[in-house]
Amino acid sequence: MRSHLVQRNLRQDPPLALRGEGIFLHDSNGKTIIDGSGGAAVACLGHGHPRVLEAMRAQMDKLTYAHTALYSCESAEALADLVLEGEPGGLTQLYLCSSGSEAMEAALKLSRQYFVEIGQPARTRYIARRQSYHGNTLGALAAGGNAMRRAIYQPILSEAFSHVAPCYAYRDRGPAETDADYVARLAAELEAEFQRLGPQNVIAFIAEPVVGATLGCVTALPGYFPAMRAVCDRHGALLILDEVMCGMGRTGSMHAWEQEGVTPDIQVIAKGLGGGYQPIGGILANHRVMDALRDGSGALMHGHTYQAHPMAAAAALAVQRVIREERLLENVQAMGALLESRLVDRLGNHRHVGEIRGRGLFWAAEFVADRATKAPFDPGLKLHDRIKQAAYERGLACYPMGGTIDGRQGDHVLLAPPYIATAADIEAIVDRFGDAVDAALGGLPK
Repeated sequence: MRSHLVQRNLRQDPPLALRGEGIFLHDSNGKTIIDGSGGAAVACLGHGHPRVLEAMRAQMDKLTYAHTALYSCESAEALADLVLEGEPGGLTQLYLCSSGSEAMEAALKLSRQYFVEIGQPARTRYIARRQSYHGNTLGALAAGGNAMRRAIYQPILSEAFSHVAPCYAYRDRGPAETDADYVARLAAELEAEFQRLGPQNVIAFIAEPVVGATLGCVTALPGYFPAMRAVCDRHGALLILDEVMCGMGRTGSMHAWEQEGVTPDIQVIAKGLGGGYQPIGGILANHRVMDALRDGSGALMHGHTYQAHPMAAAAALAVQRVIREERLLENVQAMGALLESRLVDRLGNHRHVGEIRGRGLFWAAEFVADRATKAPFDPGLKLHDRIKQAAYERGLACYPMGGTIDGRQGDHVLLAPPYIATAADIEAIVDRFGDAVDAALGGLPK
């Protein structure tokens, strides 16, 4: 019988996930699966963490909902205090919502309102990057550069957004270009886009410090983000960093920007904030942005019914406490180094693996038909999906994506194990992933 629930694939219902414990999921096919990607890089503490469940039960007994037009709540206040302890990078305020897409929408509205409040209402344009992803609501989708997701909705997307090239050295750096030359070219492209739009019209530049699923864990070259920040500063624009997927510890530091030599004016967070225990996302804002609103109209012209939800905040607070008290960032760094090493050992010389890239516990392999030319596989083969299925058959969940290069061509698969992963877990993930890659490639039509 067809499910009444709308599934991602309307032609085939997925198995039911019945139970989760640690890094494992148990499903209705009778399989036990290693959650090697934490879903979509979400389950940072794995499944069923006792401290998080205990905190959720305790909150349930006290308060499950209160509308923010009248009340704040203890769990949301405590979460803000913890996440912003020490005011990292000058970030002083936390706005809480229910997803990364909602958080990006809030960042867009806050940044626009900031310029209205300081007397620059002509600023109405945003610059983001091609092959980026910033969410699936219409504003966030317009900000993003995921060509595949944008295509059907293009006629109704806002024209307030334009896009420049990502820092994708594997494919886009010229053969004679040094790293510094390439970064300078990208900075010049951003500068040229500011000039095309009119620098006085630009609100912000938006980027993922480590690009997530659309491009597959692409890290920026040294000096890239300082160069982008310099262009923004020269023209008085804001820097919005989207850390929905790469932030909150995923790359080995609490904030991915800590490894880039810059601080954002607005930071977008979600997945690692609550680890999937409750739907939650948010933005962290610099004090000068919030001071402009506080000294001006006195309110952010935005809000949601489930803003700063007590249950969601309680779950996220417990997740963040576990990360800090159990020193899990150290484990992310150590296991991340092991994951990189094992992936390189297993697939680094594979004739169909073009690049292995990432940081912390956030890694991807890009697949090519020919390593020398970097030619992609025929998109019709859906190699990424074949690898996902082969991995599932071998007891591993991973996160595949097609359209790596331009929204149509290119395949990569992402691994993002929970922060609690052990060395034995990493070995098992890489062994199963490597076998899945071989099986999927071996099963391609001749």
